[in-house]
Amino acid sequence: MTKDATEAPAAKPGERRAVRWLHEHALIIVCLAVFVLCVAGMAASGFQVANEERLDHGAGAVGLFEYLGSGQFVEATFENWESEFLQMGAYVVLTVFLFQKGSSESKPLGKKTPQDEDPRDATVGPDTPWPVRRGGFVLVLYENSLAIFFFVLFGLSFVLHAVGGAEAYSEEQALHGLPGATAWEYLGTAQFWFESMQNWQSEFLAVAAIVGASVLLRQRGSPESKPVATPHHETGA
Repeated sequence: MTKDATEAPAAKPGERRAVRWLHEHALIIVCLAVFVLCVAGMAASGFQVANEERLDHGAGAVGLFEYLGSGQFVEATFENWESEFLQMGAYVVLTVFLFQKGSSESKPLGKKTPQDEDPRDATVGPDTPWPVRRGGFVLVLYENSLAIFFFVLFGLSFVLHAVGGAEAYSEEQALHGLPGATAWEYLGTAQFWFESMQNWQSEFLAVAAIVGASVLLRQRGSPESKPVATPHHETGA
């Protein structure tokens, strides 16, 4: 029997590994790709808006790279990142202690879960994370590292929001012949807290929406949903 000339050649081992790697990491790859596209769109549109505002006030236009280093772009970027990292950090911590009956986003009521197990009692093997094998203070940090990670990013974003916001605020003030403000002074303005709160409120509303909606609503195939036929009162994934 002769081989069909139209049959595609078998994939090489390296190609199979690449395809498998892409399959195994597709979620983060797609999310990061969309993130990059959105940042590019934000930069392009923000650049145009910033120059339109400057020209309206009789100031000269700036170049793209100058705009990317401006307080206006820094403030707009980290104002949003700040709220996202606060939301995720708070959610990670709140789900340790709080429950929502019927929600897939909650741990089961009255039951121990694998996440509650003390790693000090775990059977240690070659694939066990190093901090668990090391123990002590390293393990204490590691068992809280997810929340720490998000709150550190929140803190950095909060500071950069204040720094960028102060610069953007001062530039706006200068266009109107008014004094500017330092980052510390900007923290005391209503403008800074308005920028923060308008984002924080939406993040916690979104969390409340998915926690509550997952009690009654389903999405087949999503780990964020309970199985479609699961009773509404059943809590947990």
